[in-house]
Amino acid sequence: MAEDMSVRYRNAILYDESGRKYVGDVLLNKDGSYSLSKGDEDVQADLDGSNRLITRSLQNWHTHLAMQLNARDFSDGFPLHRWLNEAIFPTEAKLNPEYVRIGAQAAAAEMIRTGSTFAADMYFYPAVTGKVIGDAGLRGLIGGPVSDAALPSHPDAASALDEMDSILKTQKREDKIQYAIATHSVYLCSEETLRRASELAEKRNARLHIHVSETRKEIADCHEKTGFYPVEYLNSLDFFKPGTVCAHASWVKKNEIRMLAEHEVTAVHCPSSNMKIACGGTMSYPAYKEAGVDVRIGTDGAASSGSGLDMLAEARLASLVQRHDHWDATLLPANEVFSMATKGSSDWAVWNLDDIRMRPAGRSGNRHLANLVFNGAECLDLWVDGKGVRLDGQTQTLDERLAWNELDQAVQSYYEGVE
Repeated sequence: MAEDMSVRYRNAILYDESGRKYVGDVLLNKDGSYSLSKGDEDVQADLDGSNRLITRSLQNWHTHLAMQLNARDFSDGFPLHRWLNEAIFPTEAKLNPEYVRIGAQAAAAEMIRTGSTFAADMYFYPAVTGKVIGDAGLRGLIGGPVSDAALPSHPDAASALDEMDSILKTQKREDKIQYAIATHSVYLCSEETLRRASELAEKRNARLHIHVSETRKEIADCHEKTGFYPVEYLNSLDFFKPGTVCAHASWVKKNEIRMLAEHEVTAVHCPSSNMKIACGGTMSYPAYKEAGVDVRIGTDGAASSGSGLDMLAEARLASLVQRHDHWDATLLPANEVFSMATKGSSDWAVWNLDDIRMRPAGRSGNRHLANLVFNGAECLDLWVDGKGVRLDGQTQTLDERLAWNELDQAVQSYYEGVE
């Protein structure tokens, strides 16, 4: 197919990024725009859009892709510190580039199957993950982890930062795979490391990605050690840059939320992970919205996520937990939470309306997004830069069954001596 040409869907339903609905023949253009079709344009594909719902694709703003190796594993039900010490750290001690390739490949398969075209990742051997995600035809902000604790991929923070510097200096703005500096957290990074990471981000015009205020223990320990809570502490170091990705940001004060807004930070709501490993709290979305913070949604890694990498399931939970926590059924209606889950997307997902979960459509045909968010649906097609990475329910850019089989085989050695 001529991928520089548009794709026509006939008799389809399309919701754009502002929530406007169109019914009829539409063109999906290579640059990510759409237009109404007159029916006589040259196109790379002319497809029947009957029983199809077209939306922007989902965007996963905090995850650890290769942790598919630990997904849905024996550690389900472990409290946080037991989960880390008995399941995650012992397996990650064996981590190597081949394990990361296998885990990232399985993650790409799940992303495509569930309608996601972008992930902001934080995991070891970032160049390996970047290649896998790029080869799958997806987009990514791939964060190389930086920590003062020994990493499977680096002996220290300095060497991790040096690697990221070498990757970032060759990066082009138009690349679908971008890289970030992923300082793990205030409890695994020294003041010197946090300052060096921030300076490198400024030097290379790169994004930072960090876990922030995920648990009560984190904020209590930080305050005892520094006299500040985590966001206050990072602010005191001039750490934040516009676009810094702050995952979780659950245990924060209002003055910290205002700091995040002032620095144009992206805060990521990860409700299923916070609930599955019992962090004791989730982000307070109304306070973030009032302060004007850019809030996105992320699944976290599949090992801690209650939704795997399924961003529809995560969006649903984000809406429900905010209503529950604030006793307010008006919070995050379907159109708003879907906008959060797709914000920034220039790609298209095509969902199957021939599904009981997508019924009824309503007398005025206005329930599509509510059904999609609260019931779920099958992703049939997925378009990135004019290329169909999934068509008619079949992934085109990787072999799903091979990815599953390699994952199953890898965990036999990855879990050896642990499970």
